[in-house]
Amino acid sequence: MSRTEALRLAEEAGVDLVEISPNAEPPVVKVVDWGKFQYQRLKEQQRNRRSNKASELKQMRFGLKIGANDLEIKLRKIREFLADGHKVKILIFFRGREMAHRELGYELIDRMVKLLENEAVLEQKPLMAGRNLSIVIRSK
Repeated sequence: MSRTEALRLAEEAGVDLVEISPNAEPPVVKVVDWGKFQYQRLKEQQRNRRSNKASELKQMRFGLKIGANDLEIKLRKIREFLADGHKVKILIFFRGREMAHRELGYELIDRMVKLLENEAVLEQKPLMAGRNLSIVIRSK
């Protein structure tokens, strides 16, 4: 259809002629109500932003001398985060002379990874930064 004919049809219908794909041969246009088109595009962007927000990085801190029951409670919370689609950063902090026994922190990390192996995948290897040992996990 020619450009003038398309403009005439759009004007008769009381709507706008919007160019969708200018690089195509011939260019692709659409007859739409511009206000409604902009509103729908805005709503779609808001939906996309909302869905992107779901993958936040949650953080869970552990002391080196955590008890078995406390560990289970925190692991249950980590499982909830993973089920919601979040990534989880597990942070083990060392106090005082605990820095001399870093291997205990690595053992605790290994134990947690084994307990979470059905729900999670290790995304970042154990990393020692100052007095903290951390890993990042995500759901399978």
